[in-house]
Amino acid sequence: MMKDKIFYSICFGFIFGVLLRSFISVDLYFTLFVLLISVFLILFFSLISKSRAFLLLFIFVAFFSVGVYRYHVVDSKLVDVFTDGVDQKVSLTGVIVDEPDNRENNMKLLVRTNIEGNEVKILVTVNLGEDFKYGDSIQFSGKLSKPENFTTDTGKEFDYINYLRKDGILYSMSYGNVEVVSRGGGSVIKRHLFAFKGKFLEKISYAIPSPESLLMGGLILGERSAFDAETRQKFIDTGTIHIIALSGYNVTIVAEWIMKAFAFLPRNFGFGFGILGILLFVIMSGGASTAVRAGMMAVLALVARATGRTYDVGRALILAGVGMVVFNPFVLVYDVSFQLSFIATVAVIYLAPKLEKYFLWVTERFGVRDVISVTFSAYIFVLPFILYKMGNLSLVALPANVLVLPFIPFTMMLGFLTGFVGFLSYTLAVPVGYLSYFLLHYELWIIDVFSRFSFASFAIPNFPLWLAVLIYAYFVYRLFSEDIKKIFIKPGENYSQ
Repeated sequence: MMKDKIFYSICFGFIFGVLLRSFISVDLYFTLFVLLISVFLILFFSLISKSRAFLLLFIFVAFFSVGVYRYHVVDSKLVDVFTDGVDQKVSLTGVIVDEPDNRENNMKLLVRTNIEGNEVKILVTVNLGEDFKYGDSIQFSGKLSKPENFTTDTGKEFDYINYLRKDGILYSMSYGNVEVVSRGGGSVIKRHLFAFKGKFLEKISYAIPSPESLLMGGLILGERSAFDAETRQKFIDTGTIHIIALSGYNVTIVAEWIMKAFAFLPRNFGFGFGILGILLFVIMSGGASTAVRAGMMAVLALVARATGRTYDVGRALILAGVGMVVFNPFVLVYDVSFQLSFIATVAVIYLAPKLEKYFLWVTERFGVRDVISVTFSAYIFVLPFILYKMGNLSLVALPANVLVLPFIPFTMMLGFLTGFVGFLSYTLAVPVGYLSYFLLHYELWIIDVFSRFSFASFAIPNFPLWLAVLIYAYFVYRLFSEDIKKIFIKPGENYSQ
């Protein structure tokens, strides 16, 4: 039990340290002084005084200081080297370090360049359809600018500056002159993964017409940028945007359905196929950081659902989250994808089993009851966060998801089959593509029908932070109060010993 207390003191101390430093600048020398004093007190209370309460307190304080320091180290690496070059025309050379992001009207390139020994990332916008690939060495020139925050359609201010900053991007350039100097740079593995992904989507588009092929790309690879603004808004209004995003919630549902499809096999084989489904998803997405993060969250939720050991998996979930924050402290506050994946995974692990008893009237055939309980759990749990962060409330999200989600795993399986068969023969891929088309068409139809209701969604631009915190405090109390008591307030335990 003492090991558990130390574990939670370390994890939450570090997280709260990063959280504080995300909003408030803390003197580095004072932080190191607090860390040093805490280490001495930890040694004192562990070797001499033997007071467990004070030992846990100063372990928390020590790792709180470590969290503050870690954020400072990463933050200090983002050097503003273009102080005099902003809003001026510059000419630079660099390497495209991520897959080009195709939008509705343009393409985004993440370019890494080196200025006076400092690594700098610039987001370069070019015309859609130009031939750029990951690993290309390019020469580019144009007006350099800094990103600016903007107001969304719901009236919320989007923190675009820190959204890019979390990935080390401090500057942008729009529609300058860009020329390829050489090709074949970057990671060999990523280059081949991205190339395979492009070919795979191409085979799908041959066998499935648009816009159904775009939906398939979103389902199996998280490709949603090709949708026009009107279609994307329909997904948002119906609360189904998660099915075309790289979310741990979505991947978890798919993996569980894969396990159910192979339920006739020994349990370990079904579990193995579920993990394999997640691995395929991550690989097929090109190994993007969002996909890796979603995959990790999904594996943890899958383990919990398959074994029923929510306590052990809960600790693993915390450890995974802390690991991601250690790697990049900015994700804790500025990465909505990380936050949503974590919150939804908590819902799948802890809330779904408690809500399933209220859906005993729903058939268990094809796993419908499980899908509905998971859908309700995830939606209820992420709703306060969505209201505060995005200001959008969908009143049709639950029925829309219930009518769409049971068909998503089958659609994805057919999508993978269509793509892989397409590499062998277009003729053989077409029949599978037609089956996929009917399911995709149905899903788009459901989303379109629900989005047409005048009350489908409405904006709440000023949902207060204090209310969101209060709601989550209530959730934590209802779900974890007993566990917290077992860990920190065990009856009869003498902390002075």
